[in-house]
Amino acid sequence: MLRGRSVVLRPVTAADVPALAAIRAEPEVRRWWRGDDDLAAAVAADLADHDLTVYAIEHGGRVVGAIQWYAEDDRDYRHASLDIFLDPAVRGAGLGGDAIRTLVRHLIDEHGHHRFTIDPAAANTPAIRAYAKVGFRPVGVLRRYERGADGRWHDGLLMDLLADELAD
Repeated sequence: MLRGRSVVLRPVTAADVPALAAIRAEPEVRRWWRGDDDLAAAVAADLADHDLTVYAIEHGGRVVGAIQWYAEDDRDYRHASLDIFLDPAVRGAGLGGDAIRTLVRHLIDEHGHHRFTIDPAAANTPAIRAYAKVGFRPVGVLRRYERGADGRWHDGLLMDLLADELAD
């Protein structure tokens, strides 16, 4: 278990799947996170992916989202990549930033990572602002990076953070 200022990060269990699927079903989340009509299966697939480490984000004893990471372990390119989603009902309270800071500190202290990436949709302005508050910087636009629900290709924004740039 990882403790932040306001959040607790703990490994996701199968019992968390319904709550996380419900959060992923919220229109503000679903717009940015992939998944067909069976979001419980999408969440369960993330849990089954051995390359991902997924944590439930808890606030006030309630699951309010998830944060996950995976590592590029090639010693010449080593870094960790992150993804996060939050219940829209708790946005604006700084919980996302707290969760990211908590996970990044853990990855620095316990796994020796020095560089982190995150790749929001280029149109996801609120997420980009939140990541910038933690210290992530835009690196470049990933053109036609992912296919949206509308069937069209959309740009992503590659952002990175060096360990010594993590903002409190």
